Amino acid sequence: MAKIDGHYILVEQESPTFDVDITTQPVEKDIDMMDHVQRKARTMGITGVVAGSDASKILAYLKKASDSGQIVKYVGRMAFTGIISGLATGHTNQIANGYSISFTMTEVRIATSSYSAKLPTPVKAQTVKIVNSGTKQTKESKKSKSKSSKDKDKSKPSKSKKTKSKKEKEPVKKVKFKPGSPWA
Repeated sequence: MAKIDGHYILVEQESPTFDVDITTQPVEKDIDMMDHVQRKARTMGITGVVAGSDASKILAYLKKASDSGQIVKYVGRMAFTGIISGLATGHTNQIANGYSISFTMTEVRIATSSYSAKLPTPVKAQTVKIVNSGTKQTKESKKSKSKSSKDKDKSKPSKSKKTKSKKEKEPVKKVKFKPGSPWA
């Protein structure tokens, strides 16, 4: 008997794989030159049977864990923590109150954030997000460009007055830095 997050299944076979990526470069004579090896995520194929009064609950849990990408812990002949993928069930007349099951578990690593709280103050100020990034130039859309070319044909002086009034109305935005930054 094996367990997946506390749910019992009867496992017939565990098939772990330990793959690596090997980069090769062709050479003029002899075999290709290998210069780098990188480990891939470990995987393990599991086949077995789920039977009993809780068989439907276990299947519902495995479907939910597979669909949501939940990290599960498997303990059988080997212990493995990962994500369930390729979940398949078989419903035959040989298993009266259950089903056969097969799936693959894939190892997962979760990235953690850096420790910017422990950095010195001048360095920490560079990692903090800037509140205001300054004045930004806006682009004119094609529609507004075509309208402005029509406006030039009708009356040149009135358009220049409009652009000057728009520039006068826009306030200048200043860049603000957090206290303690070297630029404040």
